[in-house]
Amino acid sequence: MKKHNWAAIGCGAIARQFAQAMRAEGRTLYAVAGRTHEKTAAFAEEYGIPHAYESISQVFTDENVDIVYIATPHNTHSAYIDEALRHGKHVLCEKAITLDIGELSRAQALAQERGLILAEAMTIYHMPLYKRLRELMESGALGKLRMVQMNFGSFKEYDMTNRFFNPALAGGALWDIGVYALSFIRWFMSCCPDQIASQVRYAPSGVDEQVGILLANKAGEMATAALTLHAKQPKRGVAAFEKGYVEIEEYPRAEKAVIVYTEDGRRELLECGSAADALRYEIRDMEQAVAGGPDEMYLDYTRDVSRMMTEIRKKW
Repeated sequence: MKKHNWAAIGCGAIARQFAQAMRAEGRTLYAVAGRTHEKTAAFAEEYGIPHAYESISQVFTDENVDIVYIATPHNTHSAYIDEALRHGKHVLCEKAITLDIGELSRAQALAQERGLILAEAMTIYHMPLYKRLRELMESGALGKLRMVQMNFGSFKEYDMTNRFFNPALAGGALWDIGVYALSFIRWFMSCCPDQIASQVRYAPSGVDEQVGILLANKAGEMATAALTLHAKQPKRGVAAFEKGYVEIEEYPRAEKAVIVYTEDGRRELLECGSAADALRYEIRDMEQAVAGGPDEMYLDYTRDVSRMMTEIRKKW
């Protein structure tokens, strides 16, 4: 498979993880751009990246760039995605990919028009564990899905100016951590939820700091999600089927699941992949799709999650 030239926009923590993942693949990013050239140059030197752009616009105009990886705050995603696609670049963007379904629909139409791959960097869709669980689901070994229960809680410093609580940076629990919970739910559900109810608690800055969500779809499957930015919760997901339930800890980059079978209470430990390689799986699946191989980037699931988040926020 051809190795493509990647350019990263952003020099923060997740961009560092991405650069490290490229290094683990025996490669380096082709280029990087950020808010300041000083920070960009330091990032490039640390990871051996040959091109440190002076401005983000150079990412789009460099003809040697094949794929743009966007790792900036949520509120900047849509503009960068659109500009990259207009210049013929494939795009992998951190979650949440856009702020609403309208922005995503516009970007998707542009990608389809140009014959480009657009995808969200959602680790759940690429971890080997989830692919193995999908095989079990499709085999009928677990029976029909009935209920999914999700938890995700972080204790963030109560600083209304940081990105988690800052409305100008699209802060809030739903965009920051809810996207993981809803992506997990969508992975297991047979179709997108069409019934949505929620409760919200606001931080002093006005963003959602605590959220409860109840979902149901036409197949009769239901799900709950409990999210908070100001209390620690386990990152736990439970998918309950007729023949057993699947329990997963640290679900965004899960490498283990416990299956408890209904009939006899037997417990089975399923181990696949490595949390440390989560971004490497994303890179491989993205390059496979760009090369014309199987497209396992699940933009249709990303659209469903964006649609749910848009509806929830409208109701608020």
